[in-house]
Formats: sequence, C-alpha cells, structure tokens
Amino acid sequence: MRYAGVAVAVAGVLVAAGAVTYSVAGDGRSGTGPPAADSADAGFARDMAVHHQQAVEMAYVVRDRTDDEDVRRLAYDIAQTQANQRGMMLGWLDLWGLPKVSSDGPMSWMGMAGMAGGEDGALMPGMATDAEMKKLGTLNGKQAEVSFLQLMTDHHKGGVHMAQGCVEKCTVGVEKRLAQGMVEAQESEILLMTDMLKERGAAPRP
Repeated sequence: MRYAGVAVAVAGVLVAAGAVTYSVAGDGRSGTGPPAADSADAGFARDMAVHHQQAVEMAYVVRDRTDDEDVRRLAYDIAQTQANQRGMMLGWLDLWGLPKVSSDGPMSWMGMAGMAGGEDGALMPGMATDAEMKKLGTLNGKQAEVSFLQLMTDHHKGGVHMAQGCVEKCTVGVEKRLAQGMVEAQESEILLMTDMLKERGAAPRP
C-alpha cells in the first residue's frame, strides 16, 4: 500500500515514545525537576493535544462519509496515531503536575499568542473552523474525500509548524523526539494527501 512506509514510521515513533513515557518527567532535565507551566514543553503538550483532538474527530467523520478504502485507511491511521500521541502528552502534563489549560492562550509558548485568531473554533494554525467541520459532515463520496484531504493537509501543515517549534524550544528529550517524529510523519502524509487529491482532480488549498 502506498502509505505503508508512513504507517511503519509512525508506529516506530509511538513505540519508542511509549517505552520511555514513564521517565519523561525527568528526561533530559537531570536535577532540574519537571518543566514549568509556562515552558515550551508544557505549552506544546497542551496545544498539540487540542490540535490532535480535532484531527481525530475529522478522521472519524470522513470514515462515515466514504467507501474509498485508501481514504478510510488513511483516516483510521491518523486517528489512531494522533489519539495515541494526545494521550501521551496529557499523561506528561499529569506527571509534571501541570494544568491542561492555560490562561496565556494557544501558541503563547511560541510567542504567537492570538496569531490564529480563534475564529469559529480555529484556535491554532491549520485547524478547521466549526463551519468547515460541520460541512464535512454533510458531504459524501468524492466530495467528502476532497474536503477531508484538503482540511487535513492544512491541519498537518499547522501541526508541523508547532512540532518544529517544540524541536527548537522544548527541553524534555522524549518530547523533542516525539515532536521530530511528528514533523517527519506529517510531512510524508502531506505528500501522500497531495497525490490523493491529484487523483481526484483537486489540489491542496492555497
């Protein structure tokens, strides 16, 4: 299958991250204790958990709107991968004794608070609006496939940007490695989804 390599790579990242989750509170921070509530480590974990949740929802929506096996399988892989990663990040916040929400607003750890505007539910770069999510739930067949692939491509681009920020700013080793794995896997999926859109006579949104 075309995206088998992507799935294998993602699985490797998840296994590696899961194997060291128990020690993440001190990984790469020997003698310094867990990260602070306003750190990049905490901010990324909080924001990406929210970002991932929408991707999971979007993936399950399209699985009910099309019979295309390639799209359904991709959607399932995205949902499982991002739900798993979301659980890791929320678990780390628990380990660190930090809140899962912040009054500073999304992206503040990157110096980008308010950049996404939060319009109609799009709290961070790449996130679909509530109206776009609602519309996806009304489409079927090829229309649903194209909408999903375009929305998820935008979503991944925003996710890659955030993950790159963690690679640069986070201090917990296992979190930086997970973020780098997200960058690599989602960039591969962007290429895949671009090809899938082309097969359907469409292209990523400008």
